[in-house]
Amino acid sequence: MVWVVIILMLFIFQTATILIGEYKRPAKTVAWLLVLFIFPIIGFIMYYFMAKEYSQRKMVRRKGRRKMSEMKHQWMGSNGSDAVFGKGKYELFEDTRLCGLLYNIPGSPITMHNRTEVLTNADVTYEAMLQAIEVAQNHIHFEFYTIRDDEIGRKFQDALIRKAKQGVQVRVIYDGVGSYSLSAAYINKFKQAGVSIHPFLRPLIAFFDKRMNYRNHRKIIVIDGLVGFLGGINIGNEYVGADPKLGFWRDTHLKLYGDSVYYLQQTFMTDWLFVSSERLIDNTLFPEHNEPKASLAQVISSGPDAHWDAIQEMFFAGIVAAKKRVYMTTPYFIPDPSITMALKTAVISGVDVRIILPYKADSRIVQYASRSYLLELMQAGVQFYLYRKGFIHAKVMIIDHLMATVGTANVDMRSFFSNFEINAVMFDTAVIERLEDDFFMDLKDSEELKLAEFEQRSRMEKGKEIIARLLSPLF
Repeated sequence: MVWVVIILMLFIFQTATILIGEYKRPAKTVAWLLVLFIFPIIGFIMYYFMAKEYSQRKMVRRKGRRKMSEMKHQWMGSNGSDAVFGKGKYELFEDTRLCGLLYNIPGSPITMHNRTEVLTNADVTYEAMLQAIEVAQNHIHFEFYTIRDDEIGRKFQDALIRKAKQGVQVRVIYDGVGSYSLSAAYINKFKQAGVSIHPFLRPLIAFFDKRMNYRNHRKIIVIDGLVGFLGGINIGNEYVGADPKLGFWRDTHLKLYGDSVYYLQQTFMTDWLFVSSERLIDNTLFPEHNEPKASLAQVISSGPDAHWDAIQEMFFAGIVAAKKRVYMTTPYFIPDPSITMALKTAVISGVDVRIILPYKADSRIVQYASRSYLLELMQAGVQFYLYRKGFIHAKVMIIDHLMATVGTANVDMRSFFSNFEINAVMFDTAVIERLEDDFFMDLKDSEELKLAEFEQRSRMEKGKEIIARLLSPLF
């Protein structure tokens, strides 16, 4: 009898700890309670090491922002990023609420002098990246969630080492979880060539430091402070279609010039300070550029160390602001309640809402979780399309001719609340139309998911969706 009481008290203690620790996110609370119910004791150990609030990096971010403020005067005045924009050219200024939210995101101003190139799929993107690396003169900052020791990974390694030997300062960050299979030989080859390389939390360190659940999902390249890349593409053979299971890999990336590159640089500098304890102090990191075109763009970074869920709030505000259309492409669709409500409200209000998801999945449990959210949205009128040509990994949202965003964040709770992510928001009509063209090309390679057919799925499928949905806040 005593043992029963002890076990019961232990279970109550574990439950109370989760309830108190996760009271801000009810969905996450339910997920962890389910894990605890299925795996008593083990589930609580998992919670202890994986779910604690991420706070240590707040100091690092403050240091990074101070550094930016020290250097802004060197380029802000001449490039006019804080200037009053011409309101007649952009729909953004017709929506004061959206404009106000975006303008007030900390550390992510809407910048004025930019040029953006949309890169469709990895073959084009890798070629553009390697060409930019080849002409680097001062520094290359290279940060990816996944870097693989395969043909593509070695091609980039050779290019980076070649530049390091020419005297270019090369710095590399890789995520310890996303690049868990990266070999020691690959890393040592970088070090021996003079490349500075660091992991963002090795898996074992992250586990015992209670930060296993937080991943650096960013993909950033900055060349000489003048050219930048960000988007959905990592470094590996699968991105050029070499994965026999997934086949053709559809993705979207951006090449940026101008003011927006400074904020890619800022994000990299903050991450570099965290992984290396080295504060980068060099005037050449923020050189003056000569981009005369007045094209508005904004780079938004987010992570569990920030007070704002900036990318999630940008998505929500964009959907709410839509008057005609919301077009979205995402490989993982696990929306939080606010995004779900925003989509339902938009479509019921007469907005054309279309979302492209993969037909093939790289994670079955995530696919089941995604599909658990579809029925209520389809019943409201949201149209879902399943991409059939291969695996679609692009992360794109288009709102009217008002704005479009491309970046590393999926439409899921992990990207919005747990991962370190980075997105670019563009307001230039030409860029929005270019992304729209890609969206309609992808629609041709997709099949609409019909409500009547979806409702006929088996009880087994529905059961899998229910379990996956309950656990989805942890994915």
